[in-house]
Amino acid sequence: MHHRSSTCVSTRGVWVCMALALVLQLAQSSPTQRSRPLLSHHLTKRAFADQQCKGVYDKSIYARLDRICEDCYNLFREPELHTLCKKSCFTTDYFKACLESLQLQDEMEQIQTWIKQLHGAEPGPV
Repeated sequence: MHHRSSTCVSTRGVWVCMALALVLQLAQSSPTQRSRPLLSHHLTKRAFADQQCKGVYDKSIYARLDRICEDCYNLFREPELHTLCKKSCFTTDYFKACLESLQLQDEMEQIQTWIKQLHGAEPGPV
């Protein structure tokens, strides 16, 4: 009976050590290795201004357009694509090519309205 209780204590100790190791690993990992927070840096108002958007900042619209660029990056895995897609407030040829690649032609009118709101002017044909 004494052997069985010491085995339980030993097993419990192993689980505690594993849990502590996991917590330490998570604490030491860099922010990019952890999952993204709900509003990561690239969706902040500063990033909005950095993309030369001069219209009305709307977090949800900006996040939707940014998601298009992120999906495009995930499709092609080109390191600079996400940045080039967002450049000039989503008005570059890269963004247009991403819309075509992701087959979002049916949503063009809505996307154009969003860009106009963020850009602060008519962005030209998308």
